[in-house]
Amino acid sequence: QVQVVESGGGLVQPGGSLTLSCTASGNIHHIGHMGWYRQAPGHERALVATITSGGSTEYAESVEGRFTISRDSAKRTVALQMNDLNAEDTAVYYCYARILSAVTMRWNDYWGRGTQVTVST
Repeated sequence: QVQVVESGGGLVQPGGSLTLSCTASGNIHHIGHMGWYRQAPGHERALVATITSGGSTEYAESVEGRFTISRDSAKRTVALQMNDLNAEDTAVYYCYARILSAVTMRWNDYWGRGTQVTVST
């Protein structure tokens, strides 16, 4: 079994910072892309940031310059450093990983259950 688990959500004031972490575990042969998506109430799930196994990154325009994605391939983790947060960043944040199973030797997409980030006074 492969699992992807997020941590680090919470309540933060506007202008504040928060770091989300995500760890993949289980029968993993290789991890490709990892990333973060978010879903605000009444909106569809949308890309926040992704990072390839080689370290190339991509960001949504709305978070460019404020958020930084990073990964530690040896630890199978991906992190999202979020700075200068505002109310529009309030959402459930989901971790995503494209993983090659060590059991089936097939690629699949795995999602965490999500962690709530609330930006409010």
